[in-house]
Amino acid sequence: MPDSGFFALFLVGLLGGTHCVGMCGGIVGALAMGGASRWTMHLAYNGGRILSYALAGAIAGALGAASLGLEGQVPARLILYLFANLMLIALGFYLLGATRALAFTERAGQALWRRVQPLTRRFLPATTVRQAFPLGMLWGWLPCGLVYSALASALSAGSAGRGAALMLAFGLGTLPNLLLAGIVLARINEFVRRPLVRTLSGLLVLGFGVYGLFGLRYLLEGA
Repeated sequence: MPDSGFFALFLVGLLGGTHCVGMCGGIVGALAMGGASRWTMHLAYNGGRILSYALAGAIAGALGAASLGLEGQVPARLILYLFANLMLIALGFYLLGATRALAFTERAGQALWRRVQPLTRRFLPATTVRQAFPLGMLWGWLPCGLVYSALASALSAGSAGRGAALMLAFGLGTLPNLLLAGIVLARINEFVRRPLVRTLSGLLVLGFGVYGLFGLRYLLEGA
């Protein structure tokens, strides 16, 4: 995955933030009712959530790197690289308005979420930072097409560290919308929902994916 992948995933997180608010908005709104300050609760929750993204990215990056150590590592590298850039293209289409482009990834994550979701009840309602942080870590595994599709890029990262960094970039992109939800959410929604903004961002992310596909020839030349 080229370095442009970091910016692409940050952009996906930022522009797809309203989707994240839709999935986490109930909990984000409830955090304001906690005993700690509103900002402290939100920072704890989002810190846990982004940490889970980074951990998932590290796992995906390590698995991808391990697959390259097997026999036939060049084909494996090409497959992972191709898959990651096709998912970037799917994310671009999502930002362009094709919201069902990522539905299959959410279905794939339902089995994992059925095991994780019961654990969240131990921290609800979250009224302290000690509850908000682990709740965020657990909620980071919620079946989300944006998150799971971003993980495809981490698979081709080549290492656990780079995979974690890619998902950290994505997580930081989602932070403004969720951190400010209920405070300036209306203004953010108004901006990111503008057709021109979504079209330009979708085309940009899609372009990163297409650009990555052109990079296949360099991998082939080095094979």
